[in-house]
Amino acid sequence: MIFNSLTFLVFFAFVLALHTAPFFSWHQKKINLLLASYIFYAAWNPPFVALLWISTVVDWWAAQWMVRARRERTRKIWMLTSVIVNLGMLGYFKYGGFLLDNFVSMAGSIGIIYQPPKWDIVLPVGISFYTFATLSYTLDVYLRRSKPAGSFLNYALFVTFFPHLVAGPIMRPTELVPQFEEPRKAKANQMFFGFALLTLGLFQKVVLADGFLAPVVEKVYDQHDKVPGMLDSWAATLAFAGQIFCDFAGYSTSAIGVALCLGFAMPDNFRFPYGAVGFSDFWRRWHITLSSWLRDYLYIPLGGNRHGPARTYAALMGTMLLGGLWHGANWTFVVWGGLHGLYLSVERWLRARFKGFTPGRATMVGLALLTFLLINVTWVFFRAKTFAGAGVILTGMAGMAEKPEPLIAGGPMIVALAIVTAIFGTHLAMRNTTLEAVIERTPVLVVASAWTLMAFAVLIEQGQGNAFIYFAF
Repeated sequence: MIFNSLTFLVFFAFVLALHTAPFFSWHQKKINLLLASYIFYAAWNPPFVALLWISTVVDWWAAQWMVRARRERTRKIWMLTSVIVNLGMLGYFKYGGFLLDNFVSMAGSIGIIYQPPKWDIVLPVGISFYTFATLSYTLDVYLRRSKPAGSFLNYALFVTFFPHLVAGPIMRPTELVPQFEEPRKAKANQMFFGFALLTLGLFQKVVLADGFLAPVVEKVYDQHDKVPGMLDSWAATLAFAGQIFCDFAGYSTSAIGVALCLGFAMPDNFRFPYGAVGFSDFWRRWHITLSSWLRDYLYIPLGGNRHGPARTYAALMGTMLLGGLWHGANWTFVVWGGLHGLYLSVERWLRARFKGFTPGRATMVGLALLTFLLINVTWVFFRAKTFAGAGVILTGMAGMAEKPEPLIAGGPMIVALAIVTAIFGTHLAMRNTTLEAVIERTPVLVVASAWTLMAFAVLIEQGQGNAFIYFAF
């Protein structure tokens, strides 16, 4: 079930009616939300609900026994049990085929011919997201950063709460579990803002990402018979930068809006990332809940910035390589993460080298543009399915393609580039504010008009109900 479908709208209307009904107690409403969340997830593949149950039960009891344990060794055993179960399921379903293919390739390189049975395992949707969410629970309890949830129902609802279940934001228990302890119901202004966010998210996904940007990207990245030139390669890559932002930020915005309509608050996952000046700034703005998770559970445990420059660079690179692998079982994602690790390391070195340098306004704009263009280079590896495909695009972007052929018609290219330019300009102009602050300062008539136009555009767009890109992760 996806947000951009009639099925979801009917489902959500039913859930909202039950949640606002006066004849249910708060305990019953939480049960309603839990059952609705299971139905939401089961709409993809019902058997995989069992994975949610396993993760929920194992982590609940692991946290309970960690608190009750008197010996540190026992606490560590329960923590490792949670880590092994969660990462074991993630590894089997997401990386099993990847590891097997690489093993076969390595064996072949030394003359051993091995033909295993075909790995035909379906990837459970959202497993990367809810695995990280549940791991943060047991790790925080083990590290004594937080106490276990006081109610199994509250914890189970945290794991399965349908707005964030399949593509984030990656919630921490301390952010969501306390909200289940007391009755919550959206006020009129929250309901208004929630539906506005849902509309904005759907507009980003259905109209911008799927309607205008995806066709331009596919013309180049999914073309195998013709060689793209410089203009087509850059246009398609810039269009993908816009597409993945509108697609993923559209999901997060919709999820936050849906939760707000139910009376629950979820953290921002994007904060005008293409207005970033530098790559550390970018990761404070892009997929914020993932970057903070990687910081707290990988970068800092690997040493962070506490043990000198060499250790810091190694921690940065290790974190981003694993972050790339989290996105997909393909070496192209590892290279994508590695490039970001390299960018972050070089930026850190430059900051130390030119400590005290304060750029002016024009320099800031130039650095933001440079950051955006270098990020687009990394998007090539994120979108291309193979290194050969990435090489074709990068060769085209460098203007070195032999006998290139035009692939993108003038009209769609102009529209796509205009959208991406507007996104970049908007992010740069609003980098020091928030969407909530902008809406609060905007006259009600303007907000209502924009809302109406976006809703109308979503309704008339003849889309295919495409799944969100990050559902594959």
